[in-house]
Amino acid sequence: MNELSETGTPLEFRTVGVEEELLLVDAETGAPRSVASHVLRVAHQRGDTEADADDVGGSVGPELQEQQVETDTPPEEDLGLLEIEIGRWREKARAAAAETGTLVLASGTTPLPVRPRTFDDERYSEMTERFGLTASEQLTCGCHVHVSVTSDDEAIGALDRIRVWLPVLLAISANSPFWQGTDSGYESYRSQALTRWPTNGPTHVFGSGRAYTEHLRQLTDTGVPLDEGMAYFDARPSRRYPTLEIRVADVCLDPRDAVLVAALARALVSTGASEWRRGVEPDPASVAVLRLAMWQAGKHGTSGDLLDPVTHRPRAAHEVVDSLVAHVATALGPPGDLDRVEEGVRRLFSRGTGAARQRKILAEEGRLDRAVLRLAHLT
Repeated sequence: MNELSETGTPLEFRTVGVEEELLLVDAETGAPRSVASHVLRVAHQRGDTEADADDVGGSVGPELQEQQVETDTPPEEDLGLLEIEIGRWREKARAAAAETGTLVLASGTTPLPVRPRTFDDERYSEMTERFGLTASEQLTCGCHVHVSVTSDDEAIGALDRIRVWLPVLLAISANSPFWQGTDSGYESYRSQALTRWPTNGPTHVFGSGRAYTEHLRQLTDTGVPLDEGMAYFDARPSRRYPTLEIRVADVCLDPRDAVLVAALARALVSTGASEWRRGVEPDPASVAVLRLAMWQAGKHGTSGDLLDPVTHRPRAAHEVVDSLVAHVATALGPPGDLDRVEEGVRRLFSRGTGAARQRKILAEEGRLDRAVLRLAHLT
């Protein structure tokens, strides 16, 4: 379904879906609990797991560690429906967790100390054996956004042109200030923990779907990653769905922030795909520069300077976010989407990121365990 923008060009109404990784914490102490297997049994009894789903999307499923689960929404065109689905699947995860005496917590890392326990899965066990502490200590929760694409070449054409903007999505979503009971000094320490994986991070310009496939083959031929599923890039074409999967965001405390990230991600993909079709060359910024931009976003969130995606020089975060909105404004086509994004940005800068809210709640409660329980109820 297409309509015309004010300039007469067609607007693409791409579908967008969201995967959220959620922590499982004790309902009385706030400490992480290794109960995912039990939670998933309850969810299956309720018909809420992937095995029970009739359509693509809409389930509660496992993740790497027993102290977390993952939810995903069906693909939606309407952002209002997407927000409803995010809330619905958080509630389904919460209801299943309640049977085990736990709460779900939308935080990129657990504030309280934890010794992760790997979920009973052959692939996860192999990852832990091969990657040691990198895998066994990995307990992070992200928000992955799937945006529909029409072909592999379109996916890579868009990816090549959006990669410089992805650190801004991390800054907006930053929601992991604590690590093992300590303030990390970062707005998103999850983004730091992920760099321990050998395949994590930004990508270079590929130019075509074939070049991307060859890149994956070269990586897997080294024998370092187990398979192509370990291509933990900032964004990648999905192996399961006809989507471009954007993986940089922390899971958001407020579902409305998740919708903001999803709206901007979809608009970025539409803008990048349009530029690809028109032959607009992608920014040739190096992977090294993009790593610095991602570090800056993870360190400061929206509370300090970010690296400008055009000049790659420091610039006030609110100006960089405004430039992102301006960059994708014509792709925010459905009625109300631009208004929703602009309201979300105003809310973000008046209230702060999830990380800022976590620190504020800790200051009010005086103890991390009390703060965690309050954050879980906000989730």
